[in-house]
Amino acid sequence: MLIKTKRSYELTENQVTDETIYQGRRKVLKQLGFISASALLGSNTLATTASADETVFKTKALQFSSSNSSTISEQFTPEHKVISHNNFYEFGAKKDQPQKLAQNFKVEPWQLKVSGEVNKPFTLDYEQLFSSFTIEERIYRLRCVEAWSMVIPWLGFRLADLIKKAEPNSKAKYVAFKTLYDPEQMPGQANRYLGGGIKYPYVEGLRIDEAMHDLSILSVGLYGKTLPPQNGAPIRLVTPWKYGFKSIKSIVEIKLVERKPKTTWNKLAPNEYGFYANVNPEVDHPRWSQGSERRLTSGGLFARNRIKTQMFNGYGEDVASLYQGMNLRKHY
Repeated sequence: MLIKTKRSYELTENQVTDETIYQGRRKVLKQLGFISASALLGSNTLATTASADETVFKTKALQFSSSNSSTISEQFTPEHKVISHNNFYEFGAKKDQPQKLAQNFKVEPWQLKVSGEVNKPFTLDYEQLFSSFTIEERIYRLRCVEAWSMVIPWLGFRLADLIKKAEPNSKAKYVAFKTLYDPEQMPGQANRYLGGGIKYPYVEGLRIDEAMHDLSILSVGLYGKTLPPQNGAPIRLVTPWKYGFKSIKSIVEIKLVERKPKTTWNKLAPNEYGFYANVNPEVDHPRWSQGSERRLTSGGLFARNRIKTQMFNGYGEDVASLYQGMNLRKHY
């Protein structure tokens, strides 16, 4: 079942200027949760089915007032940019390589294993990723540590719902994630140069309270479609108040653990990439400022869409309490 809800932190359709996407978008979203994953016909197939609602998804321009009182103009990132401008080093370190090198990536069969400090470990197959939880649309900002950003309509379900299903015990303090390791399908894992020198499989982690926060979702789609391979098919993490590298893709394992798990970029360059990865414009990357970002919109590569970066990517009103008393310069 797919639902659409309005939350204080979520951008709504009326708060963004949309490109012309496609006819019947509401029809797609209304019906997506009622059809089987196999009916989606692949990792980036438009999920269409009969409905009386033929509304075209077009919205008016509006200024969005963030929690820190700054005002920026929000605009959906065009879909073609979301699927062609990617950081997914398993398919190449250059932005255009994932789309080119991931086209034959197979998402079926798939297994997502949930284990660790839980009373009820379980495994989900490909079909169950779409049928076990309520699918929602969440319109979120995405801020990359490289200082570019997007606005994306995700489809997914709350990470908290999955964790609750496993019944974590009192030792569960963190949540560890692991990406698929398959060098035959993921050339960046087989070629150290192509894959940016990363030691695979890619791993990430959250504190349990971060994982249980309502903002944290596991995405299975975007723009009314299932995720394309380059965006992390069939399932990826989305934590919009954190830098994008935190949102691990193509997840095969989620494990609840007692101690803080190691994470890929923190292991590779701890002076550049902290465990928390919270968007903090006051903490620069060692090689560039984080005070502003280039919002990817309908303009060309060098379009001057520069905006001021917001603390916690504009979601501070909802997540700042998670870090009360912490030194966010030290725990970056």
